[in-house]
Amino acid sequence: MNRRTFVLLGLGLSLIALCGCQDLIPHDPRSVLFARFHRSEIIGFVAGFGTTFAALPDLIAMLRRRSSAGINARMVAILGVFQILWVYYGLLIASRPVVAWNVVAVLVNSLSVWAYFHFAPKERA
Repeated sequence: MNRRTFVLLGLGLSLIALCGCQDLIPHDPRSVLFARFHRSEIIGFVAGFGTTFAALPDLIAMLRRRSSAGINARMVAILGVFQILWVYYGLLIASRPVVAWNVVAVLVNSLSVWAYFHFAPKERA
């Protein structure tokens, strides 16, 4: 048997095995701790917390030093546009974690934009 035949045979057998495993697919049961939420929503809230507040240290540093040094305004603007799209997407798929964390992220990003436009003119003068 050549290599190509061996690969195709392996893929075919894998596909047959996977077709018989439909009962092994994990379902999204309700959480034991929070009965109104599915486990995926809880994982979404935890993941959203981390990614949303990842930008917070830069904002705090900018406010403490009262300087916009080190902040790329274009990056913040692009990030804000896509966060708003994430909020819209979350509404379309009715995902509470996506909507909640991206609304918070838009607010944090808006504070960064405000701080940049507040401190940048003072630095130029």
